[in-house]
Amino acid sequence: MNTRLGTVGCWIFLLLAMKGPAQSLKTAPDSDAPSAAQIAELVLANHILASEGVIDAYGHVSVRSEKNPSHFLLARHLPAGVVTADDIIEYDLDTKPVHDTTATGYSERFIHGEIYKVRPDVKAVVHLHTPDLIPFTVTSVPLRPIIHMAGFLPAVTPNFEIRKTAGMTDMLIRTNALGHALAETLGDKPVALMRGHGAVVVADSLHVVAGRSYYLGVNARIQAQAIQLGAGNVTYMDPEEGRKSGAQDGFERAWTFWKSKQEKK
Repeated sequence: MNTRLGTVGCWIFLLLAMKGPAQSLKTAPDSDAPSAAQIAELVLANHILASEGVIDAYGHVSVRSEKNPSHFLLARHLPAGVVTADDIIEYDLDTKPVHDTTATGYSERFIHGEIYKVRPDVKAVVHLHTPDLIPFTVTSVPLRPIIHMAGFLPAVTPNFEIRKTAGMTDMLIRTNALGHALAETLGDKPVALMRGHGAVVVADSLHVVAGRSYYLGVNARIQAQAIQLGAGNVTYMDPEEGRKSGAQDGFERAWTFWKSKQEKK
C-alpha cells in the first residue's frame, strides 16, 4: 500500500515539475511581442514624418523589434499620416508576417527586411521620395554635406540603379532580391539614393532616422540653391566637420519639437 502511494506521489511530483516549463514554453512567443510603447513611438514617427513633409502618401518607416532583433515593425499599406497602432505588422527578416494577417503590406516592404538582415547596427529605416533629392539621383552631381545638420552624410552618397539588377521594371523594390541589391548599394552608409525614385535612410533609433531623413531633404534643397548661385564655386563641409557635427544631439530637440506639434493636434 505504501509502495503504491509512493509511486503515485512520484508521478504527481513529476507532473507538477513538468507543468512549469510547459507553461513557460507556451507563453514564450508572447514575451517576444513588441511593447505597446514601441508601437506607439512607431505610430508617432509615421505622423511626424508625414506632417513634416518627409514622407508622402507612399513612403514608410520601420523599427527593429526591441524584444526580438530578428523581427521588425512596419505599418500596413496606408499613408503614414493615418497609421494607428492597429495597423502595425510584425515581420521576420525575410519580410514575412510573424502572425497570420489579412492586412496588405507595403509593396516595398522588402527594403526594410533586407537592410535589417545585413545591417545589425540598424534599428530604424525610412524610405522616402523627397522631391529635392531626385535631381541628385539622375545627374552626375553628387549629393554632398553642405549644412552642419547634415554632417552625417558621407563624402559620396551611393545611388541605387535598379536596372543593373532587374532591367526594365516599375522601379519599385517588390522582392527580397531587389531589397538585397539595394542593401548592398547602401553598404555601411546612412543613406542611399534611388535613381528617379527617392532614398533610403537608416539609423540606430527612430529619433535619429527621423532627423536624418528631414535634414537630408533640407541639405539637398540648399545644395541645389548654392550650385545655382555659385556657378560651381560652392564650399562644402570638410569630412572632419562632418565627423564632429554628424551625431548632433541624436536629433532629440527636433524630435521633441515635432512631437509637441503632434500633441497639439
